[in-house]
Amino acid sequence: MFRSKDDWINQRAYAIWEAAGRPQGHGSEHWQQAAREYEMLEKTRASVDGSELIERLKTMGRLMRAADEQSAPASKTTKRSSMR
Repeated sequence: MFRSKDDWINQRAYAIWEAAGRPQGHGSEHWQQAAREYEMLEKTRASVDGSELIERLKTMGRLMRAADEQSAPASKTTKRSSMR
């Protein structure tokens, strides 16, 4: 279900208020916290078609393979020395 930015922030601020025990006089603080959370979510959101996420995963895979290749010779040496 699609919600507007203001709807999301209002609902999140209400949830924060409830979780805090429904204190009086802190509405603007809860709203500001919810707005910050929304902005963080927007910054981490992937592109609509997922291409951004796919590129990140490809990069992560390349980094993991490179790390495995660097650690592979060390692990072979350790296995040989432990067999003696």
